[in-house]
Amino acid sequence: MGGQVGNLTDERRRSTPVIVMGVSGCGKTTVGRALASRLHATFLDADDFHPEANVVKMRAGTPLNDEDRAPWLATLNNELLTRSARGEQVVLACSALKINYRIAIGAGLPQAHWILLDGSFELIAARMRERPNHYMPESLLRSQFDALERPEDAITISIELNPDEQVEVALYALRDLQKTEML
Repeated sequence: MGGQVGNLTDERRRSTPVIVMGVSGCGKTTVGRALASRLHATFLDADDFHPEANVVKMRAGTPLNDEDRAPWLATLNNELLTRSARGEQVVLACSALKINYRIAIGAGLPQAHWILLDGSFELIAARMRERPNHYMPESLLRSQFDALERPEDAITISIELNPDEQVEVALYALRDLQKTEML
């Protein structure tokens, strides 16, 4: 996020991961991919890192517990640490619902920028009904809302905005953070 967010030149900025978070169905993947493209960053979807046993549980409508999540969170953390050490800018889409999950994901990183995609249960449930073949069923959405511990230090963006607008808000907020960090 050197002089311009879209033209990353500062290696320290380049290696600060951006994590787009929120409950299932809020648009993390859509917004994360678009944001990564605008930042010339690598996009990672945390769903791709779940062990098969987790996927089977979720497909069956069984919420994951902290024991199920621990190796997955460790894998995500290792991925971010490795890529950050190489100076690679990464945008990660990840639910990261609880503070201890965010701590595990960010452990050892000098810094990370968190973006919460925020919306109502009703809006997100309607979106989930429109995406067949995803392993996270709508029936688990209530458990995600119940588990969500809203971060105090995240950039919060309403999902009532369209994805392009969400990306613009994120870019503006990241630019603002960069200016503050440079002081």
